[in-house]
Amino acid sequence: MFSPVIFNSQFSTLNFIVLILFTSCGTKQMVLTVQNPSNFDRKSQTVEIPLQDVEQRLGNPDYRKLALTDPKGASVAYQITYDKRFIFQLDIQAGESQSFVLKQGKEVQEFESKTYARFIKERKDDFAWENDRVAFRIYGPALKPIDGPSNGLDVWYKSTDKLIIDKWYKDDLARKASYHEDHGEGLDDYKVGRSLGAGAMAPFVNDSLWLNENFAAQELLENGPIRSTFKLTYNKLNVNGKEYAETRTVSIDAGSQLTKITQSYEGVPEKITVAAGLVKRTGNDSIITKDNCVIYFEPYSDKVGNVALAMVFPEGYKKATINTYKVGNSSYSHVLAVCDYEKPITYYSGYGWSKAGTFSDIFAFEKYIAKFSESLKVPLNVTCQD
Repeated sequence: MFSPVIFNSQFSTLNFIVLILFTSCGTKQMVLTVQNPSNFDRKSQTVEIPLQDVEQRLGNPDYRKLALTDPKGASVAYQITYDKRFIFQLDIQAGESQSFVLKQGKEVQEFESKTYARFIKERKDDFAWENDRVAFRIYGPALKPIDGPSNGLDVWYKSTDKLIIDKWYKDDLARKASYHEDHGEGLDDYKVGRSLGAGAMAPFVNDSLWLNENFAAQELLENGPIRSTFKLTYNKLNVNGKEYAETRTVSIDAGSQLTKITQSYEGVPEKITVAAGLVKRTGNDSIITKDNCVIYFEPYSDKVGNVALAMVFPEGYKKATINTYKVGNSSYSHVLAVCDYEKPITYYSGYGWSKAGTFSDIFAFEKYIAKFSESLKVPLNVTCQD
């Protein structure tokens, strides 16, 4: 007899509610059936199962030698995450079901990594991360005395599915090729300064942003092949005489245009107002706000072309607003998504680039975000049985 167990699971690309049906008897094989209830196809979707459910069926498996096969019997890449989850990815059409078999194999499995994250000590303590579509970085303590404080999110525009972080840094530091110029794989042309950049979060109290400084410590939690995750710790932030301890846990899954951020503040007595923001430029830009996402189209430039950025909030946000302030002689504006903070907030931020070839035009990115948001509301169904 089967007994149902329903549990909630957070995903770097999407949030799924995973339904697992299991028997009381152990087995050396699991059949995982994934069904797409949506009326649209889903690509590079991450399926996530608590490790305890794998152990319940396979006993005490050697996780280096598990074998996962798709409906055609081909090997499928998987990963055991730092928070004890078994994950894999699939492409699945609207209304389709696919079955996968998981069992103990005989050989150690090695898969090509599609995500990567690293503390770049040699470049003033940057922390950079990427997948096969997009790349990001954030600034560390060694850069602060040189460029001043900045805890905003930077983006690197990519037009290749290769992992390029190490190459770009190596060539730039050797003065062989600057990553501020496009040499056929993309470039870094996004300006952050003393701002939130492409989707960082900060307290928003009395209609003012309270920006922290560069991260103080970093910890790499996992690094591919499907997901990379790290944690940044910041010095305490003083907001109107109250000190808050800030951390960001960031992850990226293969195939996604967005990175996942979980923002945490300790020392909050009840709740505070916070905001995640996208830098607003001067010129011919545009903004789209919906119930759980904000999309910002940057002004066109001859050097870069068209870029659109987005933030998606699975639990929604309170309001969107534009905020402007000055730091010295520089003026900054943001498109903000304002939230009430009572517990850690998880949201997604990312971009689409017209020269990457991923979208037929930049407005196709808006459709991508719409489907991404809808997928958070309409989860895939996953069943497990003998």
